[in-house]
Amino acid sequence: MFYQTYGFGAGDSICHAVFDDGINFEKNAGNPIFSPTKDWCCGRAIDADVCIFNNKLFLYTATRDHAYAVQKIAAACAPLTDSGYGFGDFKQICACSVLFPEMKWEQNCIEAPATIVDNGKIYMFYGGAYNCSPRQIGCAASSDGRTFDKLFCEKPFIANGKEGDFNASESGHPFVFCGTDGKVWLYYQGSLDGGQNWYLSRMEIAFDSNGIPYQFR
Repeated sequence: MFYQTYGFGAGDSICHAVFDDGINFEKNAGNPIFSPTKDWCCGRAIDADVCIFNNKLFLYTATRDHAYAVQKIAAACAPLTDSGYGFGDFKQICACSVLFPEMKWEQNCIEAPATIVDNGKIYMFYGGAYNCSPRQIGCAASSDGRTFDKLFCEKPFIANGKEGDFNASESGHPFVFCGTDGKVWLYYQGSLDGGQNWYLSRMEIAFDSNGIPYQFR
């Protein structure tokens, strides 16, 4: 399990724990295991997600600029084997964000990276914009784990809904999961009232011949 500290502002970091029974977790003695260097961001790290790619474990987290105004994505990787995934095992990929807000609908925030590997690429689903402003879901793809190309620019992959819909205020915080049957599910949260109430939803997705995700059913 990769998780975060919270409430320390720029001091929030990513931690790691393991278990044998799914209930009793043992925290990594090297916690916290990762936060980005402060030469290009404030050093904060939250919203951890990992994926196996090119025989490495890639870690993606959300961080912010030094003004604490713009949220963006930091990246690190560790050896897949012969690693305790502790402090010093994850190496920052580059001293810059691998994904940052550019599109109008992303406003000042990209966060909650959710990754899956398909056909030799990492696909990163993410939340664009801060809570209920409205936040919507985008997707980017990478062939090296470092350079990501956004697949949905003018419009998000999953927009917020219409007034009265469960996601009228937000479609956000995605998580992507591939089952043993090969079906790929994208889970995400919605709010219809500016964050007073929250709901969870899912949709089955697939990738077309050009590697673009779409709602399968």
